[in-house]
Amino acid sequence: MRTETEHTMYLKDYAPSPYAIVAVDLDFRILEDNTRVRALLSVEPRAGTEPGTPLVLDGNELNLTSVAIDGAPLAMSAYAADANSLTIVQPPLRRFVLETEVILKPETNTRLMGLYRSSGTWCTQCEPEGFRRITYYLDRPDNLAVFKVTMTAPRALAPVLLSNGNLVGTGEAGDGMHYAVWEDPHPKPAYLFALVAGDLGSITDSFTTASGRKVDLAIYCEHGKQEQCHWAMDSLKRSMAWDERRFGREYDLDIFNIVAVSDFNFGAMENKGLNIFNDKLVFAKPDTATDGDYENIERVIAHEYFHNWTGDRITCRDWFQLCLKEGLTVYRDQEFTSDERSRAVKRISDVQTLRSAQFPEDGGPLAHPVRPDQYREINNFYTATVYEKGAEIVRMLATLVGEAGFRKGMDLYFERHDGQATTIEAFLAVFAEANQIDLDQFKTWYLQAGTPKLTVTDSYDAASQTYTLKLAQATEPTPGQPSKQALVMPIKFGLIGPNGSPMGWTGVSGGTVRDDLIILESESAEISFSGVANKPVPSLLRAFSAPVTMTSSLTQHDRLFLARHDSDPFGRWQALQDVSMALAVSAANGTPWAESAVAALSQAMADTLDDTNLDDAFKALALALPGESLIARAIGKDIDPAKVHGVRDQLSQAVFGPLEGQITAAYAALASDLPYAPDAASSGRRALRNRLLGLLVTSGASNGPALAAQQYHSATNMTDRFAALAVSGAVWTAEAPLLLADFRTRFTGDPLVLDKWLSVSASAQDDGVLERVKAILADPNFPRNNPNRLRALAGAFAMNNPTQFARPDGAGFRFVADFVADVDTRNPQVAARVLTGFRIWPMLEPVRRDAAKAALTALQAKGELSRNTADILTRTLQG
Repeated sequence: MRTETEHTMYLKDYAPSPYAIVAVDLDFRILEDNTRVRALLSVEPRAGTEPGTPLVLDGNELNLTSVAIDGAPLAMSAYAADANSLTIVQPPLRRFVLETEVILKPETNTRLMGLYRSSGTWCTQCEPEGFRRITYYLDRPDNLAVFKVTMTAPRALAPVLLSNGNLVGTGEAGDGMHYAVWEDPHPKPAYLFALVAGDLGSITDSFTTASGRKVDLAIYCEHGKQEQCHWAMDSLKRSMAWDERRFGREYDLDIFNIVAVSDFNFGAMENKGLNIFNDKLVFAKPDTATDGDYENIERVIAHEYFHNWTGDRITCRDWFQLCLKEGLTVYRDQEFTSDERSRAVKRISDVQTLRSAQFPEDGGPLAHPVRPDQYREINNFYTATVYEKGAEIVRMLATLVGEAGFRKGMDLYFERHDGQATTIEAFLAVFAEANQIDLDQFKTWYLQAGTPKLTVTDSYDAASQTYTLKLAQATEPTPGQPSKQALVMPIKFGLIGPNGSPMGWTGVSGGTVRDDLIILESESAEISFSGVANKPVPSLLRAFSAPVTMTSSLTQHDRLFLARHDSDPFGRWQALQDVSMALAVSAANGTPWAESAVAALSQAMADTLDDTNLDDAFKALALALPGESLIARAIGKDIDPAKVHGVRDQLSQAVFGPLEGQITAAYAALASDLPYAPDAASSGRRALRNRLLGLLVTSGASNGPALAAQQYHSATNMTDRFAALAVSGAVWTAEAPLLLADFRTRFTGDPLVLDKWLSVSASAQDDGVLERVKAILADPNFPRNNPNRLRALAGAFAMNNPTQFARPDGAGFRFVADFVADVDTRNPQVAARVLTGFRIWPMLEPVRRDAAKAALTALQAKGELSRNTADILTRTLQG
């Protein structure tokens, strides 16, 4: 197996390049079978560059046809070139223009990096290192240059020609060809370059900025899909207005374009002025898109737009700083959604994502710091740690400095670093300066992998009316980091009295407490509150103010008290989760739960459903038991996924079975014949109704499967239809095969909807699922090069179906390993991402653990793998 350890990059080795490319003039001549790229690069030596220092440019699978400096062709002795690099042996020690010409084959580029063709449309993906597949360049984020792009293509094949910046010229080029010229006045790194050429439909609109400037907006897509783009356009306009209100950031070009393509490795890309999107994050109409799809489109449209300032105008000095733009921008899109919808529901949803995706990463063989100090393949660090945990760090910073202090810091960040490629240290420095605080210890969050564990015990002295909290933090060793430092941990809290009302105190000693915030800076602290009239129940880690796991001395009675009385919605939800988790883990470890404990939880769930003060979307979240993967992680070792699945099913029946009548009545009462609307209230009602349907099916209610089939056939929108299909498939009811067949027939012409069919088919936990997945993959009509289809099928099986992926006979492991080996030859990014499903293997019981290791070892023995996949495989096996 190729491990390519020689390509390991280290943060400590960072140094600016000896030369800078300051201006780029690109000329693309696009033809049916090839594309010629002529690049004029204006190059300057940096101060201190010694005479004779070679200029080394990056390339990847390039075919060089000519090279010149200032118009004079270079002798072969003056340069060295191969498919992956170009070295000018002795460039002038002054500004000069390097001219190169390469020939590309976009039609055969299945890696979908650089310039490739998707359903007839030429498009690009350059982050992180795709530009080097277009031309030789200093393909690193700290080289900022202004770009001019000329594109010439057959008008019949590509009437639409788009690139970054503003359109400055168009015309005919003879022989059925036409051209367009684009100029971007803002210096940018090459990873933000974009080009699109194709026969596309579009919708247009405009936005007037706070200063009165008109910006032309357009979304381009496959012909016939324009009507599915209006929600995306609406989301874009709301995002632009929100960024002006919240952060004072106006858009800075005359044009903002979005293009939806069907073959894309990522969700979307924030190229300056020309965002390219996976079409699943643009297209929406009620009969083919769920509420979740609508919300994801809204969120990702906002995320990519917000990158205009946090990513484009201010970018990363190097790829180790990836969290600088991604963590910050995720935080910004989370805040946008919180303001547009329900802040409480959004916070719980984000925590669910963090716990299901990032906590396992932080606790497994692929753990790495939010800002890593080394990598072999940067594509493998577009992770939940960088994005979601990165956002949590920004959220903690905002908690520590307050809303006004955070805005001051952001304003200074934009003022000081606009037009720069910068670092985490620079980001923290502006907040420290703006708020006159020391953030040196806080920076450890960026440098240290692992999920911290917060342990809390409490006591009450009635005689002195003193309440004491003892807090301790610890982080387990992670790969490459055997010892850990104490972190600055903001802990939002409240004290709740016996009557359910908030309690105050007259004094505090032993730690740092600011209003409703405890700041834990050492490994432990003992904080005493005086003047507390009765023993309170503490509500801790409100709004999930730090990305940690917490254990406390609270009893089940205390937690159910919080579930009814905590004023913090997250605290109420967490209390129900904690009680459910304790029962599930106890049963999985062989200790049957007490009937009284289950009855108390069941009553708390009934009270939650009946509480008219809670909104529907919150109830939908609160009435869900912890997922199987979360239960497995709570168990921690020697996990049998089938046993976990069985325990969760039994708990669902014990808790919700007695509520069948109440749930059925509430389900019926939530029915509506109003036209579909994607607003928060309507989607919340549907979420609760579909949660109740799921509870009826999974808890074994006699009417559950029939209700699901009835809802499937009578549904007037995809949200309700897919919810019924998904729960039927998950439980594999008698009706499930017929519903799946009907769904495939109904939507056979819509690939994005068929992705839903693929994911349900792969996530079913019956013993026949693996053979069905293999049959789908073997179908000659299955699009084996499309990332969405591959992820929906094999990705769903590896990530969302632990009982069948981790079968004791090893068949699931072998299937995924073989899939990875095959796809790796065409698209290493998709292969490597699916391979991360194996990160659970060290926690499995011995039989499954050995089977997983055998599959990984067999993959390793197959021979040469891409650097992407080899890196994930090596790190996973080391776990």
